[in-house]
Amino acid sequence: MSRVAKNPVVVPGGVEVALAANEISIKGPMGTLKQALSGDVSVVREGDSLLCKAQNDSTQAHAMSGTLRALLANMVQGVSKGFERKLTLVGVGYRAQAAGDTLNLTLGFSHPVAYKMPDGIKVETPTQTEIVLKGADKQRIGQVAAEIRAFREPEPYKGKGVRYSDEVVILKETKKK
Repeated sequence: MSRVAKNPVVVPGGVEVALAANEISIKGPMGTLKQALSGDVSVVREGDSLLCKAQNDSTQAHAMSGTLRALLANMVQGVSKGFERKLTLVGVGYRAQAAGDTLNLTLGFSHPVAYKMPDGIKVETPTQTEIVLKGADKQRIGQVAAEIRAFREPEPYKGKGVRYSDEVVILKETKKK
């Protein structure tokens, strides 16, 4: 059995779990998330916790039990507390402005970049060079952050671009004569 799957997922108060034959739905104050279940893993509710058990002894079933347990833990945390990802703009004239569900970016191109946020993701700009993404789905938050970063990745000589707030960019030395 997977070592990850041995740990139960604790369901806090205010979070509802609905188990169906091939889908699990978790509802909380931050929203509702659904996950399809594979036939290799069964999810059992015991009191205020969820257990993932492999249906057979195959390597695939053991691997999927740990994966599903991690996904369920992220879903429970997402609907109860939510997830947050911070981005920082580094460069002269690089600015970000949130307008409703659209993020307007000025990244040194000849045109402004407007990025429409998907459903379930909120964007805030505390300052012109900071972007804060919030939502319940960890995977979707990470994907949106990666798409925003891809507009202007940090370059290795001056470090200019869009970077994660905890990212360290190692600068290269310029070519010498």
